[in-house]
Amino acid sequence: MAKRILLPILSLFKSDSSPAEKSFKKSIELILGEKPANIRVYQLAFRHTSASRETAIKGFRESNERLEYLGDAVLGMVVAEFLFTKYPYKDEGFLTEIRSRIVNRETLNQIARKLGLDRLIEYDGNRRGMSPRSSMYGDALEAFVGAIYLDKGFRFTRKFILKKLLAHYDLEDIIQNNINFKSLIIEWAQREGKEIRFEVLEEKGNRHHREFISQLVVEEVAFTTGNGFTKKKAEQAAAEKACEQLELK
Repeated sequence: MAKRILLPILSLFKSDSSPAEKSFKKSIELILGEKPANIRVYQLAFRHTSASRETAIKGFRESNERLEYLGDAVLGMVVAEFLFTKYPYKDEGFLTEIRSRIVNRETLNQIARKLGLDRLIEYDGNRRGMSPRSSMYGDALEAFVGAIYLDKGFRFTRKFILKKLLAHYDLEDIIQNNINFKSLIIEWAQREGKEIRFEVLEEKGNRHHREFISQLVVEEVAFTTGNGFTKKKAEQAAAEKACEQLELK
């Protein structure tokens, strides 16, 4: 059933092989440990938005953004299931925090480079100008996961994530490594001469199970928001998002 649904999608990516395509296909095969069935979906996964191409549909340019969206959902679900099984006595707050550390952009950037995905990205004809902190590596990794899902199905993708991606993580180190993102933001604001403050936007639940939504305001402009089961955790979550945007991590 799933295969019949995917066939029309995958058929869009079929074409004759060329030397460059054969080389690319070999690279994908080495990473997957198995031959890809449809190389076009992987080529699309590594087409950055700056190298997007016109399509027959007016106004729609083809890049890896849609595959990134799909891969992000698949990756998040597999990691959530993994943590749920591995830590049966940990609460939702712990599981959510560890998952966010596993799939944060900087970590995905690092893993993408370890897998050699950075060498496959199509980026406006000149990849040498890219910042080493660029999020395009992590974006491409998520798009790659989306491509694997379309090409190989969920079971293979789940195995790939567990065996090839999570193998790069030291979970105990992730659990113990508690970065104080709020301090990083405060230090940044002092260096840049910016005025910042954290404010609680909303409190949900009752006194036994309360969730806070905190907002970081920079120069009287709302910058990021974060959720947590304490005000401190909500502020940390908002600060972490800000650190990611400002590339402070």
